[in-house]
Amino acid sequence: MNIRPEQPGDIDTIRIVNLEAFETAVEANLVDALRNTDIDLISLVAEENGEIVGHILFSPVTVDGNIRVMGLAPMAVLPGWQKKGIGTKLVHEGLKACGNAGYKAAVVLGHAEYYPRFGFVPSVNYGIKSEYNVPPEVFMVKELQAGALEHTKGIVKYHQAFSEV
Repeated sequence: MNIRPEQPGDIDTIRIVNLEAFETAVEANLVDALRNTDIDLISLVAEENGEIVGHILFSPVTVDGNIRVMGLAPMAVLPGWQKKGIGTKLVHEGLKACGNAGYKAAVVLGHAEYYPRFGFVPSVNYGIKSEYNVPPEVFMVKELQAGALEHTKGIVKYHQAFSEV
């Protein structure tokens, strides 16, 4: 399994991965919309024998305070490749890439049973909430630098592209 940054030639395949992994085209459309902005993205693919079987995307979000935070959305693995540890590898490598790029924390709106294994905790533990009306247990945050969220509270806001898809 090879995890690597997205390359220009991967765009069509990444769209297919997201279309096959999710019930609707919303996530695939979101990836395309974010790619067409001027924001810095961290976009990684998982390859097996030269075939892209998974994808993860992180985009900057804003929250009160002066720290750099990334939002994980979406993460997709082809149905035939799920439950083989590919998503786990994508999340680990993506979080590492975010930290290496100087981001201090990451947020995710996702499965409350899945993301805590990576150190994500409900964001309300830090006084941080999502701009979306979601149950507190599914909006989570992970410090990428110890103590980074100590003086950060408020509402996480995603790029406008999230509202347009």
